[in-house]
Amino acid sequence: MTATTASREALNIEARPPHRLLALAEGRAVFELASFVATRPLLGRLPKGDGHPVLVLPGFLASDSSTAPMRRLLKDLGYDAYGWKLGRNVRVDLSRVHEMEALLLKIHQDTGQKVSIIGWSLGGVFARELAKLHPDAVRQVISLGSPIHDDRRHTNASRLFEFLNGKEPEPLQHGHFTGLDRAPPVPTTSILTRTDGIVHWRGSVQHADQGHGETENIVVHASHIGLGVNPSVMVALADRLAQAEGEWKPFAPRLAQRWMFPSQRLH
Repeated sequence: MTATTASREALNIEARPPHRLLALAEGRAVFELASFVATRPLLGRLPKGDGHPVLVLPGFLASDSSTAPMRRLLKDLGYDAYGWKLGRNVRVDLSRVHEMEALLLKIHQDTGQKVSIIGWSLGGVFARELAKLHPDAVRQVISLGSPIHDDRRHTNASRLFEFLNGKEPEPLQHGHFTGLDRAPPVPTTSILTRTDGIVHWRGSVQHADQGHGETENIVVHASHIGLGVNPSVMVALADRLAQAEGEWKPFAPRLAQRWMFPSQRLH
């Protein structure tokens, strides 16, 4: 048995949602927002980008307003940041998938550059699937607390999701959105937190043998709701996006930043 296989089997315990206490503790996101505001001048000094386009997809039930602080920071860092402009992320049907595809391809065509996609929660699932459909248009994918496994029991939002979309949403009926744990053929980062109160952290883990070699997990101290404004997440995002195209390397925080990132061992 290889080390990769052994570590994967250790993680593949029975899927379950986060503990209820973690869900109740999601209110701490207000403190993460306060930290974001307080450290905003410092965050503006993070590594600058090369101006390439970045598409940001919101989480389940959320809209572009939830990702506005992140996108403003990305613009200040030199990126051409886009919201999805598709309202609230509620319905998962073929029409919505086609709208996202059209948006991605339009940005790619208009800018003449590959697009980095950041997806928060359900938005991260969409980001990965878009990259599988159009890898030539995507530079890299970064998901934030996303349930990237087919088993919905990893999230405590599964009942509401199925109430609104059915147990087998339209894309699944047409053979799409299966094998969610398989990473797209582009550099792919999953940012996750062990104290996530919405999606169990095990459901956000990428396994090396399900990717193409350019996949990684980055563990942060955060709530699920606070992932889009958590300063440590912004540090990781800036580092990942600033990499030159075609020169991807795994995340390695600077010495002064290591305190922001807990043990990266996933077991």
